[in-house]
Amino acid sequence: MIIDIHTHAFPDSLAEHAVRTLEAETDNVKARLNGTVADLLTSMDRAGVDRSVICSIATKPRQFDPILQWSLAIQSERLIPFASVHPRDPDAITRIRQVRDAGLKGLKLHPYYQDIDLDDPSLHPYYRAIADAGLLLICHTGYDIAFPKIPKASPARIRNLLAAIPDLRLITTHFAGWEDWDAVEALIVGQPIYMDISFSLHLMPPDQIRRMLARHLPTHLLFGSDSPWNDPADTLKQVRDLHLDPGLEQALLGGNAARLLAGG
Repeated sequence: MIIDIHTHAFPDSLAEHAVRTLEAETDNVKARLNGTVADLLTSMDRAGVDRSVICSIATKPRQFDPILQWSLAIQSERLIPFASVHPRDPDAITRIRQVRDAGLKGLKLHPYYQDIDLDDPSLHPYYRAIADAGLLLICHTGYDIAFPKIPKASPARIRNLLAAIPDLRLITTHFAGWEDWDAVEALIVGQPIYMDISFSLHLMPPDQIRRMLARHLPTHLLFGSDSPWNDPADTLKQVRDLHLDPGLEQALLGGNAARLLAGG
């Protein structure tokens, strides 16, 4: 089974506007898909991806309920939506429990779009509630192409957060630190920290990719495309071109994600 742990999609009525707005913010990154659920499913069929996690981001607290309701409407055997609770929502703890009670498996956090520092101690109750609810938390980590290079989600902040909330089931994206991969090697690689490989393989030196994959825990590596910004077929080809050990490739492409999503 191949599981894409990191994709994005939008309601049909919003997809075109959302994609065009995000493209404008990044200047040089163009979406490979149109941002709809239908196009995501088509790309999954083309690539041979069995299941995808769809990550939504509440940039304002009031977006919680629309995201939750849309997530519940689109969930299926193949699509696993993660909701989003803004960390500064005064009702965040109640919202987190609502996500759990609705049967969703996780939440998406983006320190840049939600304007937080990942390891801010004032957010410990928020993270504690996520851990207590048994939810996964997938978090953008490293820098972000649409924002100034301020280290809001750096490898050091990841370490600080997990030292404070060690039972938080945190998935770090973009090899645990987009465009901060030297720090990832120094601080994250080899630690029991989940990382996906999304939107990174085409940007990193091949020797660094191989070194990080070889040194990190094979149980803590996850396949992610960051669709619609990458086509999952392209990311899958990039993985297979690495000619990894078959056991590692199987764990990376789906085995580890299946275990996490099942609660393991």
